[in-house]
Amino acid sequence: MSLKELISGWAKSGQIDWIGLRPERRRRMEVADAAMVSADGFDGDRGRAGKRAVTLIQKEHLSAIGSYMGRGPVTPDVLRRNLVVSGINLAALKGREVQVGDAILRITLICAPCSRMEEAFGKGGYSAVRGHGGWCAEVVQPGRVRLGDVLQPVD
Repeated sequence: MSLKELISGWAKSGQIDWIGLRPERRRRMEVADAAMVSADGFDGDRGRAGKRAVTLIQKEHLSAIGSYMGRGPVTPDVLRRNLVVSGINLAALKGREVQVGDAILRITLICAPCSRMEEAFGKGGYSAVRGHGGWCAEVVQPGRVRLGDVLQPVD
């Protein structure tokens, strides 16, 4: 099997476990059962248009971040990502288009932690999130995303 074939493979689809919207900087996140993704990101979210329109994190990484700080899983609202996804490795989807609900996103960039992680988690919070802070995506096709929706590569 070629490297290209290996890279294009995926074991199973992921699932949307949590949806959060950031209406304003530093304001508490709003948790939703469903939300509309427009060309610039989620309606009602202060995301950035383009390659950072939507942010995603793997549910599996919430436990990893917590364990690096000697505690249980962290909650997704503290990390301020839009979608929590389980069951699929987002890093393996970099540069690829994914269907999530009615929308199509392209996974673009690592979503690096900000200095607020020290404020949120205490000393070492920034380092605990490094490499586990999720991914950014651009919107290829607007659409509605709901809890429980499948996330899978388009190609």
